[in-house]
Amino acid sequence: MVVTAAALSHAEDLADFVAASPSSYHAAAEVARRLEDAGFMRLDEQDEWPAQPGGRFVVVRDGAVIAWAVPKDAAPTTPAQIFGAHTDSPGFKLKPQPTTGSRGWLQAGVEIYGGPLLNSWLDRELRLAGRLALADGRVVLADTGALLRLPQLAVHLDREANKALTLDKQQQTQPVWGLGDPLEEDLLGELASSAGVNAADVRGFDAVVADSARGAVFGKDDAFFASGRLDDLASVHAGVVALAGASKGSDHIAVLAAFDHEELGSASRSGAAGPFLEDILSRVYAGLGADATEQRRAFAASWHLSSDVGHSVHPNYVFKHDPVVQPLLGSGPILKINANQRYATDAVGSAAWTHWCATAGVASQEFVSNNTVPCGSTIGPITATRLGIRTVDVGIPILSMHSARELAGVSDLYDLTRVAEAFFSA
Repeated sequence: MVVTAAALSHAEDLADFVAASPSSYHAAAEVARRLEDAGFMRLDEQDEWPAQPGGRFVVVRDGAVIAWAVPKDAAPTTPAQIFGAHTDSPGFKLKPQPTTGSRGWLQAGVEIYGGPLLNSWLDRELRLAGRLALADGRVVLADTGALLRLPQLAVHLDREANKALTLDKQQQTQPVWGLGDPLEEDLLGELASSAGVNAADVRGFDAVVADSARGAVFGKDDAFFASGRLDDLASVHAGVVALAGASKGSDHIAVLAAFDHEELGSASRSGAAGPFLEDILSRVYAGLGADATEQRRAFAASWHLSSDVGHSVHPNYVFKHDPVVQPLLGSGPILKINANQRYATDAVGSAAWTHWCATAGVASQEFVSNNTVPCGSTIGPITATRLGIRTVDVGIPILSMHSARELAGVSDLYDLTRVAEAFFSA
């Protein structure tokens, strides 16, 4: 397998992106920063917005971000090409009164977020990151760097560990972060210090645990890329790179929509089931002078490319996959299909995806679940239901989904970005 220099460079940039995005709030901020550097204007939802034609804009709502580029000759019925993804990943979230411990150990009180592969979090150096709401009304980002660890019990003390390892979700998932008396120490103070603020000024916090190790390229011919939060920062990164380079002369509005809380079902003000995308599109089309009917006409001609990771065939668990349709890591992005509409792809969407891949010169694979293994879902069906915009569910194949450190193909990551670029240029 040949991995190009461009694909390797893209993977290194993704490693930078993930390192800067330990939480959904950091990810949204990093998207906005990169796009502002590319000439996009940061807007606030509370402000009156400038005229839309010819503009490139970005809005952050909590841990979600939406950015768009409007052609200079945009009309009230100009359609949108929307690339959707999500900023959150399964893991752990800090509980209230988080400083705990026993027997001289300092521990962090955490709650399980989504559906992480729990054992993958053992024996890793972990960071604590998120946002702090302060007494003066400011909201700041915080990141401790490597601070915590979930130490596994030695095999000498659990002779059955290699036969069946089951972690109690309360007793055995509270990471250590130091030595001392929890009555005299303050984990929140450590988080506040990393943001350069006083813990006494913190009135609220949303903080998660993330792997502190940087993403890495490895394997024969540099085929593999391992990192935390590839689900779904791999897609968010592809969308950012594609939108930043999108042509200003296109005949549609190019949109990147990266939502929060997908791993929890998307039901929040910043999730795909919430009003964020509809709010933004309504204001965009209002800025083009569209009435309700013209906006619906634009939606009817629009596309949503919902990008999230899917399963590569696993060489040690082949029986878990469909016996015929077996996408392989490193062989191209995937088109996700499900008879029960867990994915929104249909025949028309399949044809459109094939066209965009051909335009980009990228090979594509199909993904479908084994009938005995429940199929997951993502933001695609939610956005299609909310807005009535035709949606195609796609992504890249990976192994170790929901692990603290997931495995992707270097070439797939780059190829997904190339298809996103073709999608925005269609």
